[in-house]
Amino acid sequence: MLMAIFSRVSVLLTVLLLLTACAGLETDPTKDWTAERFYTEGKTELKQSNYETAIKHFETLEARYPYGPYAEQAQLEVAYAYYKDAEMASAIAAANRFIRQHPTHAHVDYAYYLKGLANFDDQPNFLERFFTGQNLSDRDPRGMREAYDAFRELVEHFPDSRYAEDSRNRMAHLVNFLAKNEINVARFYYSRGAYVATVNRAKYVIERYQRTPSIEDALGLQAMAYKKMGMEGLMADTVRVLEKNFPGSHYLKELNT
Repeated sequence: MLMAIFSRVSVLLTVLLLLTACAGLETDPTKDWTAERFYTEGKTELKQSNYETAIKHFETLEARYPYGPYAEQAQLEVAYAYYKDAEMASAIAAANRFIRQHPTHAHVDYAYYLKGLANFDDQPNFLERFFTGQNLSDRDPRGMREAYDAFRELVEHFPDSRYAEDSRNRMAHLVNFLAKNEINVARFYYSRGAYVATVNRAKYVIERYQRTPSIEDALGLQAMAYKKMGMEGLMADTVRVLEKNFPGSHYLKELNT
């Protein structure tokens, strides 16, 4: 009986060893690929929306051929592939790595643009906002600030870039979002009786976002906070600015009650 058990175990071990040996004989189909082949295959997969395969080709290219134009371009293609695959954190990391390693590259403006897009699009889609009733201005603005900064750097350093005009348009949207977010925070502080914090937030909006619709709210909340704190002089100064720029503001009625 014992010998039979040992015999079965021996057979199983032999089979496992044979399977392992056979597996070891399998060859990597990309073993002899050149950098150009990896890049061409990656671009083909990218065009066919096979993003995971494209990413694998580009990353393998860079690992095997870390120097040269194909490796550099593969870094950009990886960032784009991650973006198209909705892997925004990976897209941002890839774009940042390219910017850090190739700050003078002819296409570094594209890396800034991708970084901005990935931050800009890393938010709930339209249907999610519709069904949840979420207001984007209520969200954590960190990603929006990072998107704005990426677009701003592109516009400042590469004003003639093909991506500059779209970046400016997105910045206009983002600056309104950021200003409204600050106003929401100021309102929250005001509702909690934190009037100094309300004034500080309002001042921040006035100083940073002068050309946004949120200026009226900033002046109004600032004046109301001064009123609550009994700072009549500062309130009066703020009200004069509010009256001059927004004579029909509802804050003026509230301040006079």
